[in-house]
Amino acid sequence: MPRLLSSLALALALALPTRAGTSNGLLDITPDGKRLVVANTDAGTVTVVDAKARKKLCEVPVGDHPEGVSWVGDGPLVLVTVWGDDRLVFLDADAGKVVHTLAVADEPYGVVVTKDGSRAYVSHDYPGTVAEIDLAARKVLRTFPAGACVRGLALSPDEKTLYATEFYTAKLIALDRASGKVLETWSGPASDNLCRNVVLHPEWPTAYLAHIRSRVTGFDARGSIFSSLSVCDLGPTKPGDPRRRLHSADTFNGVLVVSNAWESALTPDGRRLYVLYAGTDDLNLFDPVNDRYRDAEPTGGIRRVGKHPKAIRVSPDGSEVYVYNTLDFEIGVYDRDIRKKLGGVTVCDPPHTPEWVRGKELFVSSKQPMGSVKWISCSSCHPDGLGDGRVWQNPEGDRRTVHLWGLAHTHPLHWSADRDEVQDFEYTVRGKLMRGRGLFDGTLKPRPNFLTLAELDMDLGGKSKDLDALAVYTNSFESRLSPHAAGPGKLTPGAERGRKLFASEAVGCATCHSGPYYTDSSLKRPFVLHDVGTGDGPREQMGGKYDTPTLVGVYRTGPYLHDGRAKTLRDVLTTCNPGDKHGKTSHLTPAEVDDVVAFLKSLPYEPPPSETPNTVPYRLKRRAGG
Repeated sequence: MPRLLSSLALALALALPTRAGTSNGLLDITPDGKRLVVANTDAGTVTVVDAKARKKLCEVPVGDHPEGVSWVGDGPLVLVTVWGDDRLVFLDADAGKVVHTLAVADEPYGVVVTKDGSRAYVSHDYPGTVAEIDLAARKVLRTFPAGACVRGLALSPDEKTLYATEFYTAKLIALDRASGKVLETWSGPASDNLCRNVVLHPEWPTAYLAHIRSRVTGFDARGSIFSSLSVCDLGPTKPGDPRRRLHSADTFNGVLVVSNAWESALTPDGRRLYVLYAGTDDLNLFDPVNDRYRDAEPTGGIRRVGKHPKAIRVSPDGSEVYVYNTLDFEIGVYDRDIRKKLGGVTVCDPPHTPEWVRGKELFVSSKQPMGSVKWISCSSCHPDGLGDGRVWQNPEGDRRTVHLWGLAHTHPLHWSADRDEVQDFEYTVRGKLMRGRGLFDGTLKPRPNFLTLAELDMDLGGKSKDLDALAVYTNSFESRLSPHAAGPGKLTPGAERGRKLFASEAVGCATCHSGPYYTDSSLKRPFVLHDVGTGDGPREQMGGKYDTPTLVGVYRTGPYLHDGRAKTLRDVLTTCNPGDKHGKTSHLTPAEVDDVVAFLKSLPYEPPPSETPNTVPYRLKRRAGG
């Protein structure tokens, strides 16, 4: 009898509509289906929408890069993670205003809330932790390690387990909510990359992760980047059954290609699964299958939605689907099968300038004119202006993907300084990696070999509005203060000792890593390149001298050096610097090395200037206070 009652209770629980806040995202819906809330990341605002009337109710400024929203019950309280300001915002949707701001650890990304509205959990992109928030007291109760750079976050139906995803590996991690300890991990192949979200099936112990695969051994539009869906068994399995299964999106769609898998969603009954592809402006529909082999049967193929879709939710009755088409600046309303668009709600004005918006459209798109086969976009390797954590086996040699923070001030580009303007990436757009039509109508100078730097002879700035727009967007990423600093403009005692060593003649790091961006990169010819003893790789084709990378934000951009041979900053100073070519460090004691590392991790501890003698003209010129 108790077992029967338990089964009935479980069946009733599963029949209830999906509640708000069970999985992270830019978009959330109340359990009664009456209201939506969406984070407008680039605009720095949050918008509340009447889902029934399809009407914008209010838009509220919240700060720098909101990345997650969650209703607390049916509202009116909304929680917002503000990634760039390191805070959790409490917003009253009825009043249309912020009622509290809570300082939290660095880079808060996803947020989920318990059924009773007493606790919230926040994932922190860097360094990879989860924070528990007491919502009544509005304070952080505890923070526990969750992995490396976690973004995705979901709360199990029984609320005993949190599931988090590592951004750069797409690893799924189960965390015991009571103790904060890791219970289990589900790892995929080493190529798994860029996972922002996880959703759980309402009936089966199954998790779905939309992400990409970055195949670093390939340098071709058809062999480098793949959109994928990973499915993980969360409950007991038979011996030999795989606990995690990978499905490539191309196997679902025949010759139709999709790119940059971003987020997924399930209908409340668990019978329909949606996966968004932000690079091709579309989604797949699936019927989930509980057989540990197929996992998901495609139904109806690809459906087109709006520009750069980044979030999706389903109404509690399963009849409507809401997609946040971020570069249309609207929530699109669709029927369950995405055959008909039922309406749309504009949620914010385009941020910044029309040129910046156009540049972002190009940067995130894998369609023409950027790509002919649609597998890859600029953002596939430079997500959100960051790197992808990969070392690519490029034709010119092994190259680590760099982040774009401060790019407007640190030209020339690439490790080998073979480009002096972002517009030179017309070569990449037209080349083997993207195979796009291109953004410039003229003829490009041929580059017959790696040492013929044709890009430097091409002056493409001002020749194409689209190329200039791409440059403006690509050069728009600014650095944020390091969480390792003691405060704005302040260093810890160890980092201060490290700063003095860094700048000393006896160590000499500041000889090359000079100026406010800690680089001697300059557009003055001839470019300054350095042999720091790392050009001995067997695949190197361009010699052994490299441009000095900026150290701004270096705390979160490992592995290090041009080929990623240094796993840590300590390795840069020790095991990967045997001849003292990369600073004179062999005489440093272990404690002094620790101090220099502490200083490096603290960069930037004060805002770099927005204008330097090396600043390029094609960039976003921000308004005062904007």
